[in-house]
This record gives sequence, structure tokens and C-alpha cells, in this order.
Amino acid sequence: MAENVLSLPCRPKLISIDEILTARPQRPIATTRGRGWNGLTADLHRPYFGCAESYAGLDHHLIGYCPSGSAKLVQSRAGVVHESVITAGTSYIMPAGYESTWEGDSGLSARLRIPPSLVALAAEQLGRRKSQVEIRNVFQARDLVIERLTQILLVELDRKAHPVQVLIVDAISTALVAHMLRAYNAFEAVECARERSLRAVEIARLTEFIEGNLHQTITLEDLASVVNVSRFHFSRLFKRSTGCTAISFVEQCRIRQAQTLITDTDLPLAEIALTVGFVDQSHFTRRFHRHVGCTPAVFAREQGRRRSRFRAARLDGES
Repeated sequence: MAENVLSLPCRPKLISIDEILTARPQRPIATTRGRGWNGLTADLHRPYFGCAESYAGLDHHLIGYCPSGSAKLVQSRAGVVHESVITAGTSYIMPAGYESTWEGDSGLSARLRIPPSLVALAAEQLGRRKSQVEIRNVFQARDLVIERLTQILLVELDRKAHPVQVLIVDAISTALVAHMLRAYNAFEAVECARERSLRAVEIARLTEFIEGNLHQTITLEDLASVVNVSRFHFSRLFKRSTGCTAISFVEQCRIRQAQTLITDTDLPLAEIALTVGFVDQSHFTRRFHRHVGCTPAVFAREQGRRRSRFRAARLDGES
């Protein structure tokens, strides 16, 4: 008699570090590949929008890090859906073997791909058995060690090739894997984050202060005092919390107020420039164009046309 053979479902083949280049639609704009560097592989990807991608598990661990910008991203893996705004300084960790889905937008993104063999070697050196190592799935984290090691890698990517880079990247790989074993091993105690972010009420307080003082110079010291932190700490805290620098945020407030004044008043543009804190109309025009995409004069003409059409429609309705 023929024996009944149970056919087990085939698990999808895991995607390798090399295969991910063809599996993903976006090619990196910079990479450590082909440089003869050992250890981890780093790929830098430009921002892109409206992604909807699903992948089989990777045969390596992935650390994603956002060097700049911000974007809303939905990550799905292990039956959990996580929606958040990925801002500058944010990291995520996806262990090997996790099927994943990604939806939304992505800012500038550095992706560090770590072979499990590196983790196993580091664990062996620490006296850990294989059964004592399991990298945790982390959807979002603020990790200064990941941030600073990744920034060093990105600096080396911008430098001309040099033999010493092999040593630098090897040291970074070792340090990063050791950090993962300490901070993201499921068998280790979870470290508490030491650096906080600005609370919503603090950002609202800062916005109120800025909008109430647009007519004058606003310094970092002024802003830091609003939330009772040092000037140096405030700069890092603000960017980590919002994804942009405090000075850039102040300028955005100035431009928004200028748009309101152009739309709702008949003030001359030169007076508006001074009212919202620009030193002269020329500087105001350059910064306005950068943010809005047109000059204040063009914006004013367009708003004038809209107001004229609105008045005409209102008069027609009254007649």
C-alpha cells in the first residue's frame, strides 16, 4: 500500500541582502555595497510617497533610521499594525524572518542590514548561547547610539575611498551589534529612554509665543526659556520632536502670518514684511518664494482676484 505523505506548506523564501535591491522598487542613492567593507550593509534612500509594499521575511536584521525630514508611515508585521510619523532621529528595527507591509510615505531613509552571523559572533564573545538571543521587533524608537553610529556611516559614504574605512566600518558594525544585544535582545531587560520629547502642550506654548512676537527677533534663548530648558538642549529637543529646526519653524510661522495679512488686509507688502519680522522686503520676497512657490506680489494678485470674484458673486446674490 502506498503511504500517505503530508505536504507541508512551503514558507516563502527569505530575501537576502543582495536580493532586496531587486525586490524593492526604490534603488539606493548611496550604498556601502561594492566598497569592500565588511560587516553591515548600509543603503541610503531618497524620500518617496504613497508606497504600498509587502515583502517576505528577510534573512537579515534591518535597522531603519531617518536622518532628516518626516513622513507618516504605517508598518505591519507579526499581526500588529503601527501607524506613526517618522521624524528625524527616529529608528525602527525589524528582525530577520518577519513578513512586512509598508504603507504611506518615507522621508530620507538609511537602512542598515545586519547578517545574523554578526549577532551570533558577538553573542558568543559575550558567552550567550544561541537560545539566549532574540532581536526584538521595534516599530519606532529614539536611540542615540543608533543615531550617532549611523551618522558616522553616512559621513564615510560621502568621503572618498580610503583603506582606513574598512577599519572604521568594522568597528561601527561591532559596536552596533553589541548595542543591539544590550538594548534589543528579548532576553535582556528593556532600557528606558533617557531623552524626552516636547509635549503637545509645550509645542502649543511655543507656537503661541512665536506668533505673538513675530514683529521682533526671536532667539533660541527666548524659545528655550518658554519650556524651561537650556539653549543647547532645546535645539536637539525641538528637532527630535518636530523634525525641523526651531529657526525653520519660526520662519514658517512668519510666512503663514504674511499670507494671512496679504489675504485679509490691504497693507503694503513692505509693511507686511516688517510686521512679520523680516529685515527688508527683498529678504521677505526670497523666503516667501521658497516656502510658497511664488513671490508675495504674485500671491497678492491672486488673492485680489479671488476677493473680486467673491464680491461680484455676493453682489449678484443681493441683486
